[in-house]
Amino acid sequence: MFINRMPRFEILSPDAIAVLERGWKRIVTEIGVDIGSPEALEHFRRAGQRIEGTIVYPDPEFLLEQIAKAPSTFTLQARNHAHDLTIGGDAMTFISVYGCPFVREGTVRREATIADFDRLVKLSQHYPQIDSPGHVICEPGDRPLDSRHLDMLSSLMTLSDKPYFGNVVSRENARDTLAMSEILFGSRAAIEQTPCLTAIINVNSPLRYDGRMLDALLEYAAAGQPVIVTPFLLMGAMAPTSIPATIAQQTAEAFVGIALAQLVRPGTPVILGSFLSATDMQSGSPSFGGPESAQSLFVTGQLARHYGLPWRAGGGGLTASQTCDAQATYESLNTMLPAFMAGANVVMHAAGWLESGLSTCYEKFIVDIEILRTLIAEFTPLEVDEASLAFEAHDEVRHGGHFLGAAHTLTRFRTCFYRPMLSSTENYERWQRNGSKDTTERAGEHWRRALEEYVEPALDNDVRAELDEFVSRRRRELGD
Repeated sequence: MFINRMPRFEILSPDAIAVLERGWKRIVTEIGVDIGSPEALEHFRRAGQRIEGTIVYPDPEFLLEQIAKAPSTFTLQARNHAHDLTIGGDAMTFISVYGCPFVREGTVRREATIADFDRLVKLSQHYPQIDSPGHVICEPGDRPLDSRHLDMLSSLMTLSDKPYFGNVVSRENARDTLAMSEILFGSRAAIEQTPCLTAIINVNSPLRYDGRMLDALLEYAAAGQPVIVTPFLLMGAMAPTSIPATIAQQTAEAFVGIALAQLVRPGTPVILGSFLSATDMQSGSPSFGGPESAQSLFVTGQLARHYGLPWRAGGGGLTASQTCDAQATYESLNTMLPAFMAGANVVMHAAGWLESGLSTCYEKFIVDIEILRTLIAEFTPLEVDEASLAFEAHDEVRHGGHFLGAAHTLTRFRTCFYRPMLSSTENYERWQRNGSKDTTERAGEHWRRALEEYVEPALDNDVRAELDEFVSRRRRELGD
């Protein structure tokens, strides 16, 4: 967890905020949001909101009243409390990539397996820059679809002692997540008192929530576990080609889900999600890492603070590149840097994203860790005092000398500057002698070495046995 005390980069005037507010209010009152769950609709009906068929037309002031019930900051507990997280305020948390069906290892792209999942959980545990492995770091295609969530949850709970994400594929999977969390933390009361997980609830944009996501939201909200309500918006496909129009849609969609969580359990934590990018209008493919994504992050951060909500950035190290190359790096930096500038509280896809989210890449995981390390150092406030002025060094060297041998340098040279983990500063001849390795090759060496150095966190044997028994029992019940 990083505390970002740098000034926020805000681009909206008060008049612009007022225009955007009129925009989302008009969407909810005149167009409404399609709710694909009778139970969720009943919550809005009991709250006195207008409903026609499956479309809810919530009163904007009602939405604002519900949103005001959500805390602006909260704690997410880990089984190792040294990894507890503050969500909100100046705190930034970084989550591994999420949702990829393929993995890329060097030059090989293949379907992900449970062995890949386990390795990626271990990497997320190993690197301190990653605060949570998340959940679907990759989609293990070698495990049965209806029970693979049990295998993933077991790995997340045993191979890492950081907070994790809950499964949202169905109500049953959410219940399994909660049941296993109760085993891990001792009781339902323990996780309701201090939440131990969060879960991504995606809106089926434009302006529709499907039933499975709503079922998961209802389960997690009832247990007091925070959800990240995230409209999935590719401008030109799921939203208009205008950034303001898309931000208005994002706000309308997210506020309806956040209000629903409050109707289920007033005061339950929530996180305003954003995932906004452009569509390549030549190919129809998603485009990541462009200026539109950066601008949307600045706007979302400013609006989240305006409404008093913690927020999730829509990147992360996002890129459309097919391999770990220069494009992957500059596009990822162009979504990660704005997240820092805008003061994001939760940064998804912070390590490993490749190929528009189709692949989790081991080498890209390491490149993204280097980007995180650099930005954390860059956004650490500069300390300016008499000691940092180092007058004694000027006094020693005086005119025309050099500082390499100065006492000030000799006492600080080991720690005075940021030392990159991945970059090469060798001269050309030495670089050639050492194999002429590029960044991707060096990154491959790093993740393999990290797995060799990985230490599995301790877990009580009785808890481990109870988790194993639960997974075995549920697998039999599911027919696997």
